[in-house]
Amino acid sequence: MTGRAAPTDKLAHSGDRLAEFTGERVIPGEVDPDLFNEHLARYLFATRIADGRRVLDAGCGTGYGAAELARVAREVVGIDISQEAVDYARTHYTAAHLRFDRASCLEIPAADGAFDLVVAFEIIEHLEDWRAFLREAGRVLAPDGRFLVSTPNKVYYGEARAELGPNPFHVHEFDYAEFRAELESVFPRVTLFFENHSAAVVFAPETVRAIDAQMEQAGEAADAHFFLAVCSTAGDTAIPAFAYVPRAANMLLERERHIELIKTELAERIERVVELQDELASQKATARARIDELEAITNAEVATSTRLANELDAKVVELVQCVEYLHAAEATIEERTAWARRAQAEADLVAAYRASRWVKLGKKLGLGPVLDRPK
Repeated sequence: MTGRAAPTDKLAHSGDRLAEFTGERVIPGEVDPDLFNEHLARYLFATRIADGRRVLDAGCGTGYGAAELARVAREVVGIDISQEAVDYARTHYTAAHLRFDRASCLEIPAADGAFDLVVAFEIIEHLEDWRAFLREAGRVLAPDGRFLVSTPNKVYYGEARAELGPNPFHVHEFDYAEFRAELESVFPRVTLFFENHSAAVVFAPETVRAIDAQMEQAGEAADAHFFLAVCSTAGDTAIPAFAYVPRAANMLLERERHIELIKTELAERIERVVELQDELASQKATARARIDELEAITNAEVATSTRLANELDAKVVELVQCVEYLHAAEATIEERTAWARRAQAEADLVAAYRASRWVKLGKKLGLGPVLDRPK
């Protein structure tokens, strides 16, 4: 069977980076090589039936896949709902027969039967109304055209994300039976392929572009990482099996490089840990000195506060004594005042008695008591 190496040049490349996307966007050079090869392989699978044909890439993302298809196709149109992704694709991939438009997969801006090949990789699980999308893909597909659609295997994907939890960007995921049933409800002819990362022993000359392969078995549907379906109304869906062997598939070499990278990163992190430990020790010494300073200030303030509190207690005692003295003095004054008032009343009575004419008459007659004059 035939195979293609990962492209080392693009149709036309310019610009630098795409504004930040979620993990659902594949940006060449900015994602893990295994992840990129997983996505690129689907487009390489499709290029074998794209030669000279009119192709639609529905949900084209950053445009690398549409550009790959454009190497062999007569015309390629990539559509995506994200204007940012479309702008990136237009900037990075240009050719006379390649176009990128902002559009919804549910409302494809094309006439009935406009395309010989429609590809939709890893998009159907993001759609609320995937059935409407399947009908729309069937509408723009020529009667003998072929529709290639891929999606993660719900069973395997759920196991792989057991610790992470469900993918927040996925609206609906499919197992094998449901995926086939949904496709067959729109397309009379459906052939399902399993997409897996597989270890292999490869014998190849330096400049190989095609290779014969032998597989013991295709595997079980429940174990497949992804499903890729070839669908058609009247066209042939029996495409030969395909294996993509990227450079990263040399696992021993990549593992050694990865180990060296880890060693380098580990050495850098150890060095950084030492730096952080020194910084921490310095910060601890500074903090200890400041704590001692604050404790000294606090102790002095506590001593002052204690002295002032003692002085205040003494003042309070003195004040209480003064109040008690005032209360006693007030009682004495009241007592003396009452005595003086009684004495004055008695003196007034005696004076009134002496001034009485009867008393004076008694004195002349030698009658009545003798009152001493007050001294």
